[in-house]
Amino acid sequence: MSSQTVSAAASAPATALTVPVQGAPAAGSTAAAKEPNPLASGLRPLALDVAAPLVGYYLLHSACGLSEFAALAWSSVFPAARTLLGLLGERKLNLWAALMLTINLAGLALTFVTGDARMMIAKDGGLSGTVAVAVLISAAIGRPVMTSVLMPFLTKGKQDRAAAWQRLVEGRADASKAFRRHERVFSAIWGTALLGECTARVVGAFTLPVSTMAWLSTVFMIGAIVAGSMLGQIAADPMEKLLAAETEAPTAA
Repeated sequence: MSSQTVSAAASAPATALTVPVQGAPAAGSTAAAKEPNPLASGLRPLALDVAAPLVGYYLLHSACGLSEFAALAWSSVFPAARTLLGLLGERKLNLWAALMLTINLAGLALTFVTGDARMMIAKDGGLSGTVAVAVLISAAIGRPVMTSVLMPFLTKGKQDRAAAWQRLVEGRADASKAFRRHERVFSAIWGTALLGECTARVVGAFTLPVSTMAWLSTVFMIGAIVAGSMLGQIAADPMEKLLAAETEAPTAA
């Protein structure tokens, strides 16, 4: 995925044609100092595509007093622009921006859902279900959206690991096929966990007392996160091993 994958800075410094001045930094060290930090590069898309719309919504709704509908509408402008620019500029779909736009649009539609507290609880389940379906679809089409969340934790801010990650996801490494398979499994696990949370919340909204669901909804969400984190290791551990092996491979030198 274009904006979610880290840009590996693996270019070698050019041979110097002038004699370095004593005390001045070497050309290679200057070039290395300008290399982007892989951790920052990996987290930047999440900050732009996820954090920015969320912060915008809460500021507009809570701090500025806009209605839920207006806050969702205005906070949708940024992910909509990011999605459009990705399609026009890079001919690729920015998955995280598109996901946030989809969530906001679903939220806009569900703002018209009114009624008792049960409907409001089910509405929240509908939003988490939207996320779950989007994550599962991304895994099915071979562009798993959860990869960008996992990448900073596995590359650990190291340039050589970031370069190895890039080779694996772009199909330029011997282990790319296995790595990409585990990527899809990781997203599928998280999508299934979130879909289970959505189902439990909606069913509970209409079968359990509202007073029970007031706290049980939070338990469902925490349970989904814990389940996704623990079961996700089924895919994350093999990815870690493949990444370590690719980092140490002769081509990584």
